[in-house]
Amino acid sequence: MRSENTISIIIPVWNEANNLEELLPILLESKRHKVLEVLVVDGGSLDDSIDIAKRCNARVILSPLKSRAAQLNLGAKHANGDILYFIHADSRPMMSFEEDILQAISEGIEAGCYRYKFDSTSKLLKINSWFTRFNGVFAGGGDQTLFISKSLFNKLGGYDERFTIMEDFELVKRIRKVTKFKVLQKSILVSARKYETNSWLSVQWANFLAIMAFKMGVHPESIKTLYFSRLNKNLNQ
Repeated sequence: MRSENTISIIIPVWNEANNLEELLPILLESKRHKVLEVLVVDGGSLDDSIDIAKRCNARVILSPLKSRAAQLNLGAKHANGDILYFIHADSRPMMSFEEDILQAISEGIEAGCYRYKFDSTSKLLKINSWFTRFNGVFAGGGDQTLFISKSLFNKLGGYDERFTIMEDFELVKRIRKVTKFKVLQKSILVSARKYETNSWLSVQWANFLAIMAFKMGVHPESIKTLYFSRLNKNLNQ
């Protein structure tokens, strides 16, 4: 008989072979007792992402769409755990994520995320990451990962697939309307690769415009166009 409060980890991917090789062993560490499964939802990778996922004993789900919201929803549909944990392939969660999430759930917290730090020595990015400790209007971006009880996720109807960016903030906005949302005060590691092909200022400006447009109720496709018009378009997801 399956125990309660099992965790299904869901990773949306597109050409993430190198990241999966590093990430999956962390998630599938043999001492984990509540991680029921890791689902890699592939949006049409042209590299070895699928082969690596299978070799690491992750479940592979093939998505007909290369869209993070759609891939995350598809993963949730196939998940068997009581708790869903959504992770980007270029994030590196805490080794203690299993205990952290279960502790939050035991305290009645149905959804939350982590603060983060970048895999970079840039002082500007250190300033960026410092602000992720706060549980304000900018908390809950996908880089912070997201845990949520499956019952709450289903109640909310999952991610809004109209959003191809800002889908994480849109879901967290709805979560906050019905329950508490918590930022766990441990720092996961996230990739600075977006800043390697774009200047710090251009990424900040693109983020600011996307957030303001989202708050003003601009159509999701217009937000996407506005965001990518400021950035190098050769970005995963």
